[in-house]
Amino acid sequence: MIIREMKRDDLPACADILCSVYNNDLWQCHWTPPVALEYLSDFFAMRKFVGYVAEEDHQILGGIFAHEKVWWNNSEVFVEEMFVRPAAQQRGIGSRLMAQLETYVLHHELAGITLSTNRYAPAPIFYRKHGFVDCGHVLFMAKELPCPETTPDA
Repeated sequence: MIIREMKRDDLPACADILCSVYNNDLWQCHWTPPVALEYLSDFFAMRKFVGYVAEEDHQILGGIFAHEKVWWNNSEVFVEEMFVRPAAQQRGIGSRLMAQLETYVLHHELAGITLSTNRYAPAPIFYRKHGFVDCGHVLFMAKELPCPETTPDA
């Protein structure tokens, strides 16, 4: 298995993996391959995109989508998405993707890596195992608005 820099041609395989990882009872998502491809393509198009894939026998097994984020004291890398094909999980692929991102951060002398994840999924255990800590001073907030097609006519 190799970890290499992501290419645009890798995006369809990554979109399929994203669907297979998140379309289940745990995550309760309903991704379609076209929407997942559009979602990941937006990250890939970011000016300071950083991305890697794990590949074995010409098959993408996982990917990490991140970008450099300018900050007042030193820029950091923010992880937007990281996933590994379900059949390939528990083989150290996520650890190797994260290690490659850490190498990038160290090489570019950045402050570190930040991310957000679902507190009720196994992901926080993985990240804590790799040295991440919960940031009590950070509050992730959201506001849902009604979709235009569900708004009653006036």
